[in-house]
Amino acid sequence: MKKLILIMAAFGAIMTSCGEKKQVDNPLLAEWDTPFQIPPFESIKTEHFMPAYVEAMAQHKAEIDSIVNNPEAPTFENTIVAYDNSGELLDRVSAVFGSVSGVASSPEVLALAKELSPLTSKHSSEIELNEGLFKRIKAVYEKRDSLKLDAEQMRLLTETYKDFVRNGADLPADKKEELKKIDEEISALHLAFGQNLLKETDAFKLVIEKEEDLKGLSENTIAAAAKRAEKDSTLKGKWVFGLDNPSVMPFLQQSENRDLRKKILEAYLNRCNNNNEQDNKEVIKKLLDLRLKKAHLMGYENFAQFQLETRMAKTPEAVYDLLNKLWKPALASAKREADDMRAIIKEEGGNFELEAADWRFYFEKAMNKKFELNDNLLRPYFKLENVREGIFYVANQLFGITFTQLENVPLPHPEAVAFECKDADGSHLGVLFFDMFSRPGEKRSGAWCSGFRSQKYKDGVRVAPLVTIVGNFTRPVGDKPALLSIDEAETMFHEFGHALASLLKNVHYQGVGGYVRDFVELPSQIMEHWAFEPQVLKVYAKHFETGEVIPQELVDKMIKAGKYGQGFATTEYLAASLLDMDYHIMKEIPANLDVIAFEAKTLGDRGLISQIPPRYRSTYFQHTFTGGYTAGYYSYIWAEVLDSDAYQAFVEKGNIFDKETATKFRKEILERAGQDDAMNLYVNFRGKQPGIDALLANRGLK
Repeated sequence: MKKLILIMAAFGAIMTSCGEKKQVDNPLLAEWDTPFQIPPFESIKTEHFMPAYVEAMAQHKAEIDSIVNNPEAPTFENTIVAYDNSGELLDRVSAVFGSVSGVASSPEVLALAKELSPLTSKHSSEIELNEGLFKRIKAVYEKRDSLKLDAEQMRLLTETYKDFVRNGADLPADKKEELKKIDEEISALHLAFGQNLLKETDAFKLVIEKEEDLKGLSENTIAAAAKRAEKDSTLKGKWVFGLDNPSVMPFLQQSENRDLRKKILEAYLNRCNNNNEQDNKEVIKKLLDLRLKKAHLMGYENFAQFQLETRMAKTPEAVYDLLNKLWKPALASAKREADDMRAIIKEEGGNFELEAADWRFYFEKAMNKKFELNDNLLRPYFKLENVREGIFYVANQLFGITFTQLENVPLPHPEAVAFECKDADGSHLGVLFFDMFSRPGEKRSGAWCSGFRSQKYKDGVRVAPLVTIVGNFTRPVGDKPALLSIDEAETMFHEFGHALASLLKNVHYQGVGGYVRDFVELPSQIMEHWAFEPQVLKVYAKHFETGEVIPQELVDKMIKAGKYGQGFATTEYLAASLLDMDYHIMKEIPANLDVIAFEAKTLGDRGLISQIPPRYRSTYFQHTFTGGYTAGYYSYIWAEVLDSDAYQAFVEKGNIFDKETATKFRKEILERAGQDDAMNLYVNFRGKQPGIDALLANRGLK
């Protein structure tokens, strides 16, 4: 009966605010009769989003009101489950808009995002601070021990209650209003930070007019730069490089022109630090201040304490303990790598000190000298489509699942491709999209995995997820396919690990469907271990022209070289992680805080060498300043402790595809997601808590 009331209330909301015709005319509000109920992307226009959001928020409010006004006493079903099921339409609309704003942005989309931000933030706050809703949730929570709930239900109840408390539901009325305003301002600043970065990254162009300035660059790199120049009629016949990774990183690795390397790296490192309209320094100061105010309001000394309370780490002290244990060996290794490069500079008669703009260029030379290995030698064996098939092979060997490309289905972008994922018994698990090529000014930087629908159960039937992997790889040029660097191939395996976690998840409630931040990278990072195993490379690493499997000689060199460069990689990562933590353990934000000076001091005091900037400098550190990994960038190395130890479970069996171990990993980690405390899930799989020895060995730091 209650479910019927809920449905009728939602239907009434649609009819009242939009009318039947409007609902039909707006594809975001209509039923999707597409294959697998994929969003009808080709029919969705920018102008559809605002009315869809308004309608979806109205429907969500009606669902919440239905729970609050239910005359029956609060129960697990009529309150906790009803709340968990609410907001389905809003989730759907938000997922589509999130994709569009990430992969197909435009001035209109950016403007809309800015307009939507305060509306959605206000809507969320009103639900999180709804006194009547919290009263019912609290009533169920207080009698939890008498409800005879199973473990998953108890977890949902407990986490729902905790989330409301952490979102301020237990605060006095005046404090609730203060928190609501703080959250709205934070949301707007997150958006501003990301939009500033997108604009600043897109604005820079390194234009090369002389062919001699291309010396050292590969054919592919030159061709990609020429193609980029063609987009501007005034630049035809020239070569253009930008600040997106597929453009800037090959340039830094290959270009023999030291002055140009310095120029592009300086632009890269100073994104949103140019005292212009896109400058993020004031945004950062305001964010830090608001986050601290929120922490104080909630009864915490600093924002890191507030954030970490619900994560595996639990405390800032635990995070620093791990980061500091790794910092010294990582920095020592990086200094040895720097010495190798200085030796090459000296051998070549160079009369200059190694600088940040030299690192990637001379690292390639050092790698080639030590192992006779370089990026251009390896790329021909890592055709994007082949890497994808390698990923599917690993998934099949581990879990028996298969992927079949889908034709004639809606795609989130014309460059995307779609695959149906089936379990070993042939049952449908979900749909996976890939959108892998860089689109400067349109697609945000980096690589990520997200989705258009999360796995859950509805009326006792499993709802299959729709998952998407997005990258910023170099696109095919001329008659050559997309050839990936080792880092890009590893990134594909990484993001596919996230996708697997979404596809194989099997929870009954959305509220237990997510991983805590410092556990979420375990499924992704463990997949990286299979990427370059010799028996896996032989399956997918084939020369794009000849079809020749990567020679054993090259594989042996890759294995030997695998740990070389980890000093740099670990140090630049730890530097960013420490910077993130140092910002968020502050108990007071100085009115005159100089973001750049703070960054220099926090890393300089730890002995960071000038040749290694942090992976993300403050003004373009999206992970922390757009909210996803705030006081949480350490999560990647925390999860690496887990994934290194977890992979050893396969190694110890003498078979990297051991079925028993794979099944246990699927059942205890991938399928359960947030059904239990993260450490409990891990121990259920591994039989023990993890140590850092495997991580140190993998990175060559011991």
